[in-house]
Amino acid sequence: MDYKKKNIAIIGSGLVGSLLAIYLKRYGHDITVFDRRPDIRNIEFSGRSINLAMSNRGWNALREVGIEKEIKKIGIPLDKRAMHVIGEPEYHQKYGKDGEAIWSISRGVLNKRMIDLAEKSGVRFKFEEKVWDINLPEAKIYTGESEKSEWKEYGYDHVFGCDGAFSRVRHKMQRRSRFDYSQDFIDVGYKELTIPANSDGSHKLDKYSFHIWPRGKFMFIAMPNLDGSFTCTLFMPFEGDISFERIKTKEEAAQFFTRYFPNVKDEIENLTEDFFKNPTSALVTMKCYPWTYWDKVALVGDSAHAIVPFYGQGMNAGFEDIYVLDQTIKKYGDDWETIFEEYQKERKPNADAIAELSYRNFIEMSSKTADPKFLLQKKIEKHFSNKYPDKWIPTYSRVTFSDRPYTEALAIGDAQEAIMGKIMADPEISEKWDSVEVEEKILELLAQK
Repeated sequence: MDYKKKNIAIIGSGLVGSLLAIYLKRYGHDITVFDRRPDIRNIEFSGRSINLAMSNRGWNALREVGIEKEIKKIGIPLDKRAMHVIGEPEYHQKYGKDGEAIWSISRGVLNKRMIDLAEKSGVRFKFEEKVWDINLPEAKIYTGESEKSEWKEYGYDHVFGCDGAFSRVRHKMQRRSRFDYSQDFIDVGYKELTIPANSDGSHKLDKYSFHIWPRGKFMFIAMPNLDGSFTCTLFMPFEGDISFERIKTKEEAAQFFTRYFPNVKDEIENLTEDFFKNPTSALVTMKCYPWTYWDKVALVGDSAHAIVPFYGQGMNAGFEDIYVLDQTIKKYGDDWETIFEEYQKERKPNADAIAELSYRNFIEMSSKTADPKFLLQKKIEKHFSNKYPDKWIPTYSRVTFSDRPYTEALAIGDAQEAIMGKIMADPEISEKWDSVEVEEKILELLAQK
């Protein structure tokens, strides 16, 4: 199919913006990426990043443009969770079947590599150029030093908003009639800390595990980096008995870690310094619709559907947006109105589904992973799934190790949860969890669905 050369602007040079640029450049379009921030390849990147967990959907999108192998060089495969529960030895929970893993990748390292690859393919980047306004019907954008300064006008055939949860492009679309928009902040914030490498460059904890310290309403996680360090994140309520607001001094920070994270407190680099130096960031779920305006403007990634990070799917969902958009372009050629319409109809329900799953996973990771009843339920599910892999795929595997729709993972997950509710109601379940009786009961309940 021949594609008419278009002049396209992408707002935002983050992961989604730079990958979209690589995709669209393959059609011979003229691509310019605008970003209000400086080029991150020239700045130190720290203090505000949860390491990324690349999984199937992300790899699919990278494979399509031939850069999967290149990106795997900067990641570490994690095939299990390492659980650190107070008073118990560290124990492991495998993520999926043998060979299934999520990949820990530093956001900064990946973003720099993606910008390099986009530039190499002929994409133009305009850093430190902030978009203040956009004329939606004419796909014109306006940039300038400040809101009050003189603005520069650029005209394009299409504009893509990849400028994150607080998108300027979406902000303009929100003023249109019948534009649905909601944002929901959870009362939990996060703060980044670091566990440095050993003096010989090796990792202080198992490098092939996603480490979690579940503590009920708060938790600590650690993901490995190639240089031997771990990027750690403390998730905790902003206010309340145990919260960020309660820790006001370095002594209080040290006491908090001594009490709740005794096996890791001495490993954290500059613990009390970084605790107050690094920002406490908020977490938001953002939903909107429509994602497009005529055949002119479209939102991709977080600007259309920001989610909380507890399923490790934010970037994967954004990359899947691009993959689906690309499949739709291949189908409809230059009919951009149909392309945009089909893209948003396909992706919106899936974005809502992963938002719901991500929120639920926070509850699971922080409070349920240390609950014996929950662990027994997972054990029963795993036992049954190993015996009947075609009848029971865990929700986590459907989301992380498959490219089936998120909507399907949510619906089937809910049905499985209802079945397990009945199984776990048996007062003798802990004695007979791996019995033929339990197995047959699950099969019977599945047959009723």
